[in-house]
Amino acid sequence: MREALHYIPHERGVACRLCPKECVIGEGLSGFCRARRNVGGKLYAANYAACSSYALDPIEKKPLYHFYPGSYIFSLGTWGCNFACRFCQNWQIAQDEPHTVAMAPAAAVEAAAGAGRRSIGIAYTYSEPTVWYEFVLDTARMAKASGLKNVLVTNGFINPDPLDELLPHIDALNIDVKAFNDEFYREICAGRLAEVKRTVERAAATAHVEVTCLVVPGLNDDAAELEDLAAWLAGVGRDIPLHFSRYFPNYKLDAPPTPVATLERAYETARRHLHYVYVGNVGTVGVDTHCPACDLVVIDRLRRQSSLTADKKCPRCGGGVAVVGDVAF
Repeated sequence: MREALHYIPHERGVACRLCPKECVIGEGLSGFCRARRNVGGKLYAANYAACSSYALDPIEKKPLYHFYPGSYIFSLGTWGCNFACRFCQNWQIAQDEPHTVAMAPAAAVEAAAGAGRRSIGIAYTYSEPTVWYEFVLDTARMAKASGLKNVLVTNGFINPDPLDELLPHIDALNIDVKAFNDEFYREICAGRLAEVKRTVERAAATAHVEVTCLVVPGLNDDAAELEDLAAWLAGVGRDIPLHFSRYFPNYKLDAPPTPVATLERAYETARRHLHYVYVGNVGTVGVDTHCPACDLVVIDRLRRQSSLTADKKCPRCGGGVAVVGDVAF
């Protein structure tokens, strides 16, 4: 453990200011996320340097399709979460007590640096990285000083001050927008939509951002709602990639898998608003990058081929394609 950042004394213990839940935590107790604990009147990060999972992943698995396409990234996660999504895909580490290994920031940076020439840095992922805040901040600073990239895969439920402290060290984020209605957030995730939208907007001003929406039948798959999501995101930036992902039963939710037709309709609708839309967990649908000007496939992910020019333009019409970094295909 190490003392946490972003908390203040409170008459009933300490008040955490990391995320919008702003838990008031009594002596010997933990906040909603389970990872921040009051010990002797001080708030401690109980999961600091506690790593539950690590692997060398394709960058597309985050998913990031427009950030160093074709590269790999050293990925690691901890335990705990400030949401309680009923469909959680990683509930064994987010909501349970997994086995962990000690991994100090220097060790994480060393592992990432030695992961191979196609590895670009570190992704903080698997469980919610914002509740690993102190470790992520320390590691991201060290990684950036070593010339590595930092990627955050997050639910976006974080207060402005800690977000603003972290963002200068983060190169790219994939932010889950789990639905575009607040009732879903409150009843299914124990969160709120407004704060997540705020994070997307703030992050997009300083870093590369992509957004993922897991489409769950009967809960957040209304066609008008998904179009509203795409229209709002286009207002932040039409070049922000939007990933619709197929839900499968997991954790506490046993609804049937999302029909592929639902995702295909969402894909076509969102493309009216955004330049880059993708579909995940279905195979061959919606995985390629198209030129926004002439619709030519410029990155074929199944064949792992790119026809982009050296300055990331379409070879047919010369239109620009919003890709950050080298294309490793």
